Amino acid sequence: MLPPPVGRFLAGQTSPAALEHGRQLDRKNVGTVLHLVGQHHDSRLAAAADAAAYRRLIGDIAATDLRACLSVKPTQLGLDVDEAYFRETLDTVIECARDHGVFVWLDTEDSTTTDPTLDAFEHHAREYRGIGVCVRSNRGRTREDLARLADLPGKVQLVESGNALPDLIGSRADGRTDEAMAEHLRYMFCHFDTGIAVGSHSPATIALTADLHERYGTPYGIQMLMGVRTQAQYELAKHHDLWQYVPYGTDWTAYLVHKLAKQKTSARSVLRALDPFSTQLTTNDTVGKQKNSLAFRPEGK
Repeated sequence: MLPPPVGRFLAGQTSPAALEHGRQLDRKNVGTVLHLVGQHHDSRLAAAADAAAYRRLIGDIAATDLRACLSVKPTQLGLDVDEAYFRETLDTVIECARDHGVFVWLDTEDSTTTDPTLDAFEHHAREYRGIGVCVRSNRGRTREDLARLADLPGKVQLVESGNALPDLIGSRADGRTDEAMAEHLRYMFCHFDTGIAVGSHSPATIALTADLHERYGTPYGIQMLMGVRTQAQYELAKHHDLWQYVPYGTDWTAYLVHKLAKQKTSARSVLRALDPFSTQLTTNDTVGKQKNSLAFRPEGK
């Protein structure tokens, strides 16, 4: 059993526990993005084990009627071992996902893994529409990457800087939208025809996203983390296509340490995040916004 504070951010240590959390989300009209915690494997054995776990998870998702997909990290599938081995293990996951009609997100992770991740995404997106890639808003290369991805099949998610454990770390409590995020969102709504996803907990960013949708008509989805602004997520799901990122697994200590290490967070920020009433939701998040739909499912599903 996970310690209570950890259980807020992770859905248990097993896939059945994570799927049960997904069932609870389903009743709130929130989709589930499942992720087995773990990354930067330096052995083929560890990478193969996680790839096998994802293939089993895909079968479990397909056996339910949940609105669910999965998110994988390239270093979890062996990129730190060898790029060729990563492509080999990823192929097995994507093939399994295609057979079962399950959507898969790829995370670019960091600047050292972005190129091989985008290469792998481009390769698979041309053959399977049920795949997406996550890019960060705060990298100097982001606009160039978005231009490369604009005409490709598949989905692209733009993740706002500081979105690792927001409210815990850097959720833009002052109501401002990251300038780079806003600029990239405007570009995506103008140039991406098949829909985009937005990873953010900022009310200002979500409001901007809805405004851009009304202007351009581009469908969109919003992804937020488990344990962050939970009640706000339920309210937002009434007006937005909202998905919750749901990590699970036994390597939860490394997961949380990694997330926290990426941010400069204060003790006061942590305490504020653990306040269940600190949702920072205003009526402007939802009022007057038209419901749109961008289900992370393969086309035709």
